[in-house]
Amino acid sequence: MSRQCLFGRLIGEHRAIVRLTATAVLSLLLSACASTVHLAVDQQALDFGLQRLVVEGQPFRHVVYRPHRVTPGRTLHVYIEGDGVPWRQRTVIASDPTAFNNLMLRLMDRDPGPAIYVGRPCYFGLARDADCNPDVWTFSRYSRQVVDSMAAAIARQADGFDQLVLLGHSGGGALAMMLAEQLRRVSAVVTVAGNLNVDGWTSHHSYTPLHGSLDPSNRPPLPARIRQLHLLGERDRKIPPTIVESTLRRQSGATVWRFERYTHGCCWSDIWPDVLRWLRNEGSTGQLSQKLSGIVGDHAIHTQFQ
Repeated sequence: MSRQCLFGRLIGEHRAIVRLTATAVLSLLLSACASTVHLAVDQQALDFGLQRLVVEGQPFRHVVYRPHRVTPGRTLHVYIEGDGVPWRQRTVIASDPTAFNNLMLRLMDRDPGPAIYVGRPCYFGLARDADCNPDVWTFSRYSRQVVDSMAAAIARQADGFDQLVLLGHSGGGALAMMLAEQLRRVSAVVTVAGNLNVDGWTSHHSYTPLHGSLDPSNRPPLPARIRQLHLLGERDRKIPPTIVESTLRRQSGATVWRFERYTHGCCWSDIWPDVLRWLRNEGSTGQLSQKLSGIVGDHAIHTQFQ
């Protein structure tokens, strides 16, 4: 072998080692981040006056944030977060899907009634549990196993309440719809930019289909006794309203509020008090529509799709 070839081979091997070392360092950094990101959420919950509990589902464990004292009564609001960060990059699965930005935790802070925040399996520091693996927060994130486990965890927290209201953002909206099929005593479901057409969503973004997941668009409509409010942002690029319209048309009597300038994450806290008023049946849809006009002059409200 010539000196030039040998030199070129050594340079190539050196570059390969550097790339491998960089990848290893990056993986360690991501793991360190993943192992502590839930601490920031814990602190946020603590700032809101909430405690962290770890509740058994079946088969997973779930983190629950709730006030130190929740007095049993008529209705319990159950807040469910979105998908977080299942993937660090398009082809790199996250070692922990927990996200810093938790919209539903902030919205729950605006809710003066009895409410709890129920974490999805393997989130908030539980990614290394024995039953957890990346499939749980990627392709099977809305699976029957996930729904069953969340239902068990919620049921443990709902003793003493007559009714449950499920409120979910993004993928949490998909889970709220499917949990409403399974849990007894559900009186209402609220979705915020909900992923209500999983197949349509993966197709729209050219994602790999979530082969292990259930899809609200393929499920039977919820019973008419369950009130439904679905909030859509016209500037939502993650889940454009056109993706979920076919699903909502099948939900007889569902109320849909559409906001022209709202995105996937903004600005739902502005209208959250009115969402709570809707849940309490305070005023007609028309009255709420008029009030909302004073908050956002570009909204449109539909009682259902025609």
